[in-house]
Amino acid sequence: MIKNISNLGDASLYCNFGDEINQRINTNVIKYFKSIQKKKIKGINNLTPSYNKLIISFDLSLINFEDLKKKIEDINISDEDEIKNQKIIKIPICCDDEFALDIDRLSLKLNLSKEDIFKKYLDIEYFCYMTGFVAGMPFLGDIDNKLRLERLETPRVKVPKGSVGITEQFANIYTFESPGGWNILGNTPLKIFDQKNEIRPTLINPGDKVLFYQISKKEYLKFNDKK
Repeated sequence: MIKNISNLGDASLYCNFGDEINQRINTNVIKYFKSIQKKKIKGINNLTPSYNKLIISFDLSLINFEDLKKKIEDINISDEDEIKNQKIIKIPICCDDEFALDIDRLSLKLNLSKEDIFKKYLDIEYFCYMTGFVAGMPFLGDIDNKLRLERLETPRVKVPKGSVGITEQFANIYTFESPGGWNILGNTPLKIFDQKNEIRPTLINPGDKVLFYQISKKEYLKFNDKK
């Protein structure tokens, strides 16, 4: 549940669900996010969910902070027993050395063989906490405790599109080529974000579950041939 609601600037409302990052708290964030979307409260012009916060931007000419706060406090998320439209999405990744850019670093830092790293990574069902930073980039938790590691000391100027990375308790997928400091252990040929799709541009959305499975480079290239 929401611990407190406060002002964020002149026309934003800040819902704080606590300091922990876990699926239970994030599920509540998503439930409020979905409920508010469904209610179509006049004056709200943007909703930004994160791991354990929800920022609601509004138009001061249509609603004020106190009225909006009361509407949010009156929402009963017990009506949202499950996150609707939750999906289990399977993502192929190629972990050949040319794609697993940081596998040697990971093996050294974690004191695990490459095979153990891939097995531990692939054995988990991941939960999408949020998307962002780069359009459609999913933040997926929670990785195996033995794979948790800090970011690169010096971020890359360019991380290839489709790169699958890990840092701390999270995994992610780079939806575009961009700078980044995550530890890269493979690449997916799937298009995770499609800006031409106006209805559902993101393949993975908050609340979805994700399973990764390993493919060969030959299979990877076949995926790309179909595009």
